[in-house]
Amino acid sequence: MLTASINKNDKKAYWIIGVFSAIVFTVIILLGRVKLELDLGFNVHIFAAANAYINTTIALLLVAALVAVKQNNHLLHKKLMMGALILSILFLVSYIAHHLLAGDAKFGDSDHDGIVTEAEKLAVGGIRNLYYAILISHIFLATIILPIILLTAYRALTAEFPQHKKLARITWPLWFYVAVTGPIVYWMISPYYQ
Repeated sequence: MLTASINKNDKKAYWIIGVFSAIVFTVIILLGRVKLELDLGFNVHIFAAANAYINTTIALLLVAALVAVKQNNHLLHKKLMMGALILSILFLVSYIAHHLLAGDAKFGDSDHDGIVTEAEKLAVGGIRNLYYAILISHIFLATIILPIILLTAYRALTAEFPQHKKLARITWPLWFYVAVTGPIVYWMISPYYQ
């Protein structure tokens, strides 16, 4: 087993995790109400594509980290999980940039006028319901997973491995689902970007 990387201080850790999670949640909620009208000279949807690649990489790192820990290679597991955490921060910055600069796209809005007509709904058919089922589950789990990920990482970094393992059994599948469904959502919505 590995030794502690940080000193245990639950009160401070819970406070930091709670405040950081609340700030991120608030920023994400506010993104739906704000769009910056800037011409950056490039297609701002590059951020959405980057997000899909980042999420795909996170999913691969999560699988590799699971394999590493199952093989008792704890140092490799730690490095892979730290990589996933760092990429998650990069994802968050890119996600915020995309939503601030591009606003929201509407699934099925093939003429890009911001209104999904009945004809446009009929054109996409049942795929629209599938998209929203994936999107809603993705958003809900992405919202609740952040503090759980941070707490799980904290338990590992303080070498509280029984608690870390117990949390990781919940964290890993939820985080993996969010990482996999992110690129699926991108793939489904990207034809409707303006």
